[in-house]
Amino acid sequence: MTGAVPSQPRLRADARRNSEQIRSAAIGAFQGRGLTVPLEEVARAAGVSKATIFNRFGGRVGLIEAVIEEVVATELFAVIDHTRTIEDVGERIAYYLTALRDLQYRQPAVNDVLLQSYPHSRQLMEICRVGSEVNDELVAAGRESGALRAEFTASDLHALVVDNALALKHGGLPARDDYDRRTTYLLDGIRGHQPAADGR
Repeated sequence: MTGAVPSQPRLRADARRNSEQIRSAAIGAFQGRGLTVPLEEVARAAGVSKATIFNRFGGRVGLIEAVIEEVVATELFAVIDHTRTIEDVGERIAYYLTALRDLQYRQPAVNDVLLQSYPHSRQLMEICRVGSEVNDELVAAGRESGALRAEFTASDLHALVVDNALALKHGGLPARDDYDRRTTYLLDGIRGHQPAADGR
């Protein structure tokens, strides 16, 4: 019949399609430029209106929570999980910091998470909680083993990570060779003076 109202299944299918288009656009935008990308750009890439994003996800925080696993959590938690499998404490710390700084360089959204840019996102704050837990573990093990300087604290490690996030977010992306060299300087600066195996 002409002018008939679309059926509910059709409406649900359209809503699902819009939601998936928005999620796909958000993942691409957030991975490339961070979680602060204007929602207008996400909407344009998804082929919908900004209002549709609010209708489907309730706004930016809801959208972040819908995609944060793909954008940040999966890769970051993989780094954490692998870190915890490394037996040697010095190697564990070096791997974690190198891998984390690599993520910070490649994935701008990681820096938005570390800076707690959206504290109303429970998932984002849970990622930060897990990261803080790992920091505490690494520093405690590093100081006990002598792999870290005795005066180096978990707060120091947190500050180094956050300072790097701020520099990358607001200071521009350095050349990769320069960035990796600075990672080496950081590691050299926080290492302790472990006794040699023969006690000398």
